[in-house]
Amino acid sequence: MTIVVLGIDLGKNVCSLAGLDETGAVVLRRRMKREGVIDFVAKMPALIVAMEACCGAHHLGRVLAGKGHTIRLMSPEYVRPYVKANKNDDHDAAAIAEAATRPTMRFVPVKSEEQSDIQSLHRARSRLVSERTALINHLRALLLERGIVVAQGRRKLEDTLGVFADEDDGRLSPRIRRLVEDLRAEWRGLDERIAAFDAEFLAMAREDALARRLSTIPGIGPINATALVAAVGTAQSFGRGRDLAAWLGLVPRQATTGGRPKLLGISKRGNRQLRANLIHGARAVLPRVLAQDTPLGRWARSLSTRAHKNIVVVALAAKLARIAWAVLHTERSFDPAIAAG
Repeated sequence: MTIVVLGIDLGKNVCSLAGLDETGAVVLRRRMKREGVIDFVAKMPALIVAMEACCGAHHLGRVLAGKGHTIRLMSPEYVRPYVKANKNDDHDAAAIAEAATRPTMRFVPVKSEEQSDIQSLHRARSRLVSERTALINHLRALLLERGIVVAQGRRKLEDTLGVFADEDDGRLSPRIRRLVEDLRAEWRGLDERIAAFDAEFLAMAREDALARRLSTIPGIGPINATALVAAVGTAQSFGRGRDLAAWLGLVPRQATTGGRPKLLGISKRGNRQLRANLIHGARAVLPRVLAQDTPLGRWARSLSTRAHKNIVVVALAAKLARIAWAVLHTERSFDPAIAAG
């Protein structure tokens, strides 16, 4: 029995394994605890180990790659069509192994430990930002229930709460005033924790050569630069810039049939956090780009005369992703005088 492809369906405690021979027939089915997978696969001769790109897959991929195996990670949505009959762990493992043999399959590069660490920091920061947003909404609702409407903007709310803290306003009872002050203290704590993450990302962007080059692109600061490095590394898995933009979900979905093209809204596939950060960066830098007499500025001005501002922002974010791919591939910083986007 010669196994050339081993599909592993990862579970929290128990994993299912399916091995294929040269003809593609399933010659091995096994279930074992997660901690026993490494020892079992390490004793096998060099082969292709296929897994879905899910939690724990990158760590296991790094370990098994160190044992001499070839690792192929795939998006779960690309594996789903190969599941036959009823869905269960054994069928999933066989589908993973079969999908890994397809010549047109798209694989996810195994992240290094450093990339995984940076991505974990970004996710922790994103969670804190979400908590801060929920806290701000709570405060706004609390004031609105007492007839106090605060102008839009985080700073406006801070100023308003400061006035209530310093003055004796009859619209707030003493107990609600204490509650507001307690929520303000929690808000300040979240600000401090988020600022600590921002300072760490700034230090990383200064030390890492890839992040330094990405930071020269308008709209991509230390946070976006480090997030891109953590997510795509040198972007070698993408053949062109548009592939990176498509992976981020910044290109239109298609509903083409009968040769009649029909483009819909952006697909919103891929890394949701990175896509959102790129759009925020594009929105912040758009006025400056529009004022510049550069290829990117002329492109943005031309588009702004034909499309809504939000469409221009998303299109600029996709353009920045394509520029980021070019910067990572050419190993040169962004040059606004020659970059056509």
